[in-house]
Amino acid sequence: MASKAEQAFAVWITGLPACGKSTIAGFVKNLLEEHGVDAAVLESDVLRKILSENPQYGEQDREAFYHRLTWIGVLLTQHGVPVIFDATANRRVYRDEARRQIPRLVEVFVDVPLQTCIERDPKGIYRSASEGRARDVPGMQTPYEPPESPDLTIDGVRETPLDAARRIVAVLVDRHYVK
Repeated sequence: MASKAEQAFAVWITGLPACGKSTIAGFVKNLLEEHGVDAAVLESDVLRKILSENPQYGEQDREAFYHRLTWIGVLLTQHGVPVIFDATANRRVYRDEARRQIPRLVEVFVDVPLQTCIERDPKGIYRSASEGRARDVPGMQTPYEPPESPDLTIDGVRETPLDAARRIVAVLVDRHYVK
């Protein structure tokens, strides 16, 4: 019989800010609960404020933050807790590091054009960037590197968040990570 740590898995939902990651992550968590799985959602917006006294978004700050975020995910999965990363992680290297450390990781790319994200902009990130009040916004002043080979690509314009979450859970079931 596999240990809890061998049974745990992670899902990393990535994409530009305002692409729908958080909404999809919430639906994934709810659907997993229907399968008897209690997953931890590691939401970068929340954790950045906890892990960084004065959150910054420069490259060094991001590198340190994603190193810490990955460490938390590794620790949780090693203790048998499934994890949903809700994090842009604008550089592939951040997500690749998590994949190296968490063997059962599913990378999900929420594909939404930048212009659509700008139009959605629920937190005002893009508006702040265009007004010069925010810098280092992925997709604008800072590059976003989409996954080269994601396990699943979601069309964040055509698919509803619930349908996207259903597809993610289907992948987890197909891989026997979830019953």
